[in-house]
Amino acid sequence: MKIIIKGAKIEVTNAIEVYIEKKLSSVEKFVVAYGDGEVLAEVEIGKTTEHHHSGDIFRAEVNLSTNGKQFRATSEKSDLYAAIDDMRDELVRVLNSCKDKERTLFRRGASAIKKLLKI
Repeated sequence: MKIIIKGAKIEVTNAIEVYIEKKLSSVEKFVVAYGDGEVLAEVEIGKTTEHHHSGDIFRAEVNLSTNGKQFRATSEKSDLYAAIDDMRDELVRVLNSCKDKERTLFRRGASAIKKLLKI
């Protein structure tokens, strides 16, 4: 998995890079179901505003592409590391949702074929 990290209104330190790579490396097992192609994760972290000092001011966003499929997850939290954690959880939810939709569609098709063969 290739990870590209960008910062918006925030400096991307080595500690943040290591943390993001650690979190996204655990997502790679969910991406295996979509083929063996190159997996590209573009992560953007940053502050939403410069003048607010409370509330959800940190944003983490990931765009994951593999074999022509695009997945996206965003999160806004008051802590940067919490936003990264929430972004990872959202990405896993999106990946599982898409996998379940494909599996359901396949089962419906197989059921229809089975009904045709019975007739």
